[in-house]
Amino acid sequence: MSRLPFELFLALRYLRPKRTFVSVITLISILGVALGVAVLIIVISVMSGFDHDLRDKILGFNAHLTVSRSGQTMKDYERVANAIAQNPNVRGVSPFVFGPVLIETQGDTNRPALQDAPMLRGVDPATEGKVSRLPGYVVDGKFDLSGRGILVGSDFAENLHLAVGDHLSIYSAREIKRMKAAHDAKRDEAILPDDYEIKGVFSSGYYEYDARVVVVSLENAQDLYDLNDSVHGLFAMLKDPYQAAAVKSELSAALGGEFYVSTWMEQNSGILNALIVEKNVMFYLLFFIVLVAALCILSAQITFVIQKTREIGMLKSLGATRLQISGIFIFQSAVIGVIGVASGLALGMLALIYRNPFLHFMNRLTGFELFPQSVYGFSGLPAIIKPGDVAIICISSFIICLLGGVLPAIRAGRLKPVEALRYE
Repeated sequence: MSRLPFELFLALRYLRPKRTFVSVITLISILGVALGVAVLIIVISVMSGFDHDLRDKILGFNAHLTVSRSGQTMKDYERVANAIAQNPNVRGVSPFVFGPVLIETQGDTNRPALQDAPMLRGVDPATEGKVSRLPGYVVDGKFDLSGRGILVGSDFAENLHLAVGDHLSIYSAREIKRMKAAHDAKRDEAILPDDYEIKGVFSSGYYEYDARVVVVSLENAQDLYDLNDSVHGLFAMLKDPYQAAAVKSELSAALGGEFYVSTWMEQNSGILNALIVEKNVMFYLLFFIVLVAALCILSAQITFVIQKTREIGMLKSLGATRLQISGIFIFQSAVIGVIGVASGLALGMLALIYRNPFLHFMNRLTGFELFPQSVYGFSGLPAIIKPGDVAIICISSFIICLLGGVLPAIRAGRLKPVEALRYE
């Protein structure tokens, strides 16, 4: 004699695979739930990974706060840096110069000279490690900005076929102004660019930085932009980056209205907000896969109730209550939901574990990049499995599957024995 509850025993017995239309719909329902749960887990985990890795790359290369003087350079930056450092939430402060430059490589008989227009970042080597991870990002050469030393990103070096020891010519705003003045005055004047030697190649893991930023010493950057002893601003690193908004208010009040303080969240608000919105939209859109599976369950259960009308009548005539009859079909929906959700969870986890090998396989199979680094900025497909997100997906999917059997269960429970057996 079975120890299972009466309703569950019959539900499992009715769900045994048979070559009927109802069993086919049941299998399709399980497959639909499994695919819906798997796709949801994969997409939400990948979006969470994007958000986490993007924040990590931003915080690794950029400071948490940027302080600048409204509309002009900062001459007394040491005094301002000391004032910022007095805040107990500030971990480090460092000056910077930041702006566009024109770079030309040294060509030879085997290869022509190449040009690019990256952003140049002038840093103080002694304090840069306090506001970014740039010194630790150097993968070739060393973090050396002495003399005319320059650091270039790994993708920048690859695009221009550069290596440690190569030389670059840098045309700054100063040279461009002199060229324009000479042209306007119709003078024949040779404007020679500054020559820099590549001392190191850094790799932050984010294409936007590795392909579009070069780094020189603060003194060289000041010379390139004719700043004398001024800087464009100060970078500040906080003990907790997510307290940036609160610290911004404190520093704005302490420094006065002539200074402008911006947070890393404000500077990257566009892409960060876009990721959050996209994650939410993808969740709601993909959840319709589970809803379609729930409709399949509803259809299967309605057909099943019609097919089992005679059995329902017999059970009621033997004393089964309305709640017990309804419970049979509720348990059926629950079993389908459990199998579908469990299968989807296993499939989703397996896909996340082997996501990058599968991506590389598809790249080789199709012959083109499905996840181009130049577009998305990441060398691999990031993913973070958050137990909270997985729990929400699985529980809500199971509840939807359960609701798919409610209407047929209520209809079955309301059948009267006489009507159910009248035509049998």
